[in-house]
Amino acid sequence: MSGFDRADAVARLEELVDTVEREQLPVPVREVWAFGDVALGLDPVERLDVYLTKDILLRDGSAAASDAGADPDARFRDSHGIAGVGKSVRADWADDHPDLLRANANGHAAPERCLAAHLLGDEDEPIHLEVCNASFEDNVTQRLRGAKRRGDYTQLLDPRGVCLWAEGTKSDEAFRKLRESELALPTLSAALGMLGLDEEEATEAAHDLHAWREQQDGVTVRGDVV
Repeated sequence: MSGFDRADAVARLEELVDTVEREQLPVPVREVWAFGDVALGLDPVERLDVYLTKDILLRDGSAAASDAGADPDARFRDSHGIAGVGKSVRADWADDHPDLLRANANGHAAPERCLAAHLLGDEDEPIHLEVCNASFEDNVTQRLRGAKRRGDYTQLLDPRGVCLWAEGTKSDEAFRKLRESELALPTLSAALGMLGLDEEEATEAAHDLHAWREQQDGVTVRGDVV
């Protein structure tokens, strides 16, 4: 799939927000943002960039009531070779959606990968999903600091975003502006300059981030904890 027509991209975002509102997810989600091409009013939208703010699952109340009363961590270690169910993702979600359970390289249940499997599914869709416990705006700043420290601007978050849904409330106005391409946003280098990069740094960072995006294909997902 090479991209979305603009109307299809906005419709896909509405479908995603509807799913977040209606369905139980592997972890609670507090915010849904769209950023990048779709926020700029481009048509077609080459890749759809979505940001989710999630809660860290410190204590899963569903674990005690999950299937068979057995420890869900032990059960899913045995059945799927995946640790952490009932700790990093909800046990009752895993019981209902064992086919959507995903792990990181260490074999531990990965909330961002489970969310991508639940919300996106089709690996051919040109969608990039960012998942973090911090809000979009806070993580833009955190990732910028980290990218400057490491000298790796591919880890930046494009700061040009719009909040679609927060704490149970959908922004109809944000969706209207997306449909009508009403958002007035700067170039990526200008936006990074507003966050404190000098002109040379901002130009280099924008180039590196664009180059990284062009290498991505299908569904991609990245998660971090701030």
